[in-house]
Amino acid sequence: MSDHSIWLWVGFNTFILLMLLVDLGLFNRKTHSITYKEATIWSAVWITLALIFGGGVFYYLGNKAGVEYITGYLIEKSLSVDNLFVFLLLFSYFKVPSKYQHRVLFWGVLGALVMRAAMIFLGAALIQRFEWIIFVFGAFLVYTGLQMFKEQETEIHPEENPVVKLILRWIPITRHYEGQKFFTHINGRRHGTLLLLVLIVVEVTDLIFAVDSIPAIFAITKDTFIIYTSNVFAILGLRSLYFLLAGVVEKFHYLRIGLAIVLTFIGVKMLLPLVVKGIELALEAGGAASLVPVVARFEHIPIGVSLGVVAFVLVASVVASMIWPKRATTQIEVQLPPGFDSPFDDDEGRLGADEPVDETTAATAPTADPADTSETPETVKRS
Repeated sequence: MSDHSIWLWVGFNTFILLMLLVDLGLFNRKTHSITYKEATIWSAVWITLALIFGGGVFYYLGNKAGVEYITGYLIEKSLSVDNLFVFLLLFSYFKVPSKYQHRVLFWGVLGALVMRAAMIFLGAALIQRFEWIIFVFGAFLVYTGLQMFKEQETEIHPEENPVVKLILRWIPITRHYEGQKFFTHINGRRHGTLLLLVLIVVEVTDLIFAVDSIPAIFAITKDTFIIYTSNVFAILGLRSLYFLLAGVVEKFHYLRIGLAIVLTFIGVKMLLPLVVKGIELALEAGGAASLVPVVARFEHIPIGVSLGVVAFVLVASVVASMIWPKRATTQIEVQLPPGFDSPFDDDEGRLGADEPVDETTAATAPTADPADTSETPETVKRS
């Protein structure tokens, strides 16, 4: 899987577990509403730790590994911002109370770490055994990128997700929230609460996003340790980044185009050796073998060039969103806590409520019964 010492793996994972214990056991032991200041501090903590770790990669593993780590982290972090918009839509759809959103995201992040680790090691094993699968990944990313260009809106249909339907067959879900509990007992029978259903949908959503992001980073490096660590740091900051950008993420309307360009570029990078090989064979068959060395120079795009392209496209998409703002057609009604103090609150105050919400009424699922979709709520869309 990796040439790195087992102690490097053990040390990294031990550090991450300790940080999670500090986060959960010391600062978030009790359920509470996250403030904008708290979200800012923790976002800065995770980004700083990621950059310090990157400095260690440069120092101990060399410039090539360092650039690969930074590029991978930048890609995964950027894709996670697109995830945040979907999380906003999900929390709006299920009317999740503000003080429970952090709990869902925390356990969602833990589940994401496990799932992505499994996908990374599986992908590495497949590439090691079947080298040609890298071209399948490349073709998939090109297809995904082109699809992102054409998509004009994001639709949320949790009740139509096959995984959700399967789980609802085995686990009865209540129609309301019961504090921060994921399970409750009704008439002596164990039921999942609505918060459990939200967590399941968040996990499934992250798995879908991972199908795009994991192949993308294999185009940057085949080093499993670099892939794993860059993913971990990108995911760990997702909870605090959610609250930090809760009022502004939907304003990055050109970010999706930027991500589409990045995914397409990475897919082409993965397919380039195959394309160049085909051109070389055609030149040799046509009696122009002298041109083969010239064409061969374009077989691999240097990692430095990849980093430059990814950084430029993502920064340009964010800057373009600020220079040419567009009023969002989707009004996302996500309850943020009183006193959240976000600098992005609008005049309508739709980012937060000044009055507490009654969890037994306003925090009820939008459907009368999760298993019954006869009265499906209006789809939340992004354009």
